[in-house]
Amino acid sequence: MVSREQKRTAILHEKLQLLRSITNSHAVNKTSIIIDASKYIEELKEKVERLNQEIASAETSNHPNLPMVTVETLEKGFMINVFSGRSCHHQGLLVSILEAFEEMGLTVLEARVSCTDTFCFQAVGGGENDEQGETIDAQAVKQAVGQAIKNWSQQSDDQD
Repeated sequence: MVSREQKRTAILHEKLQLLRSITNSHAVNKTSIIIDASKYIEELKEKVERLNQEIASAETSNHPNLPMVTVETLEKGFMINVFSGRSCHHQGLLVSILEAFEEMGLTVLEARVSCTDTFCFQAVGGGENDEQGETIDAQAVKQAVGQAIKNWSQQSDDQD
């Protein structure tokens, strides 16, 4: 028969392993797992703050109707989010973004797109030089996608 203490220990071990996997920790002892989790939480807080700042600056920018773009550098590649809250016709926007990727030599590894009422594009990608250890400049990706969106917006305004 298993004692309460053994059950509690087994449950605690299971929870620590779950925490370890969620935070991508490679630690093996409890203290290190918890320290890694704490660092992970701090990174998430910083990411939320950065995104909130980008949202605030996008709302007060000169182009409030253009979609908001965020780019985050990953260990290998980048993650990009493009969001437009306005309900309008987004025909051709995805093509413009993907053309900007192509011009920069970027490859989309995984993507999700929704354009029912709003436009939402999330992608994980990498560059042709990732194998040589060169990292993607998140700011350059953001600028290229932002320029593609501005060009798309001007073209769609001209067609209206």
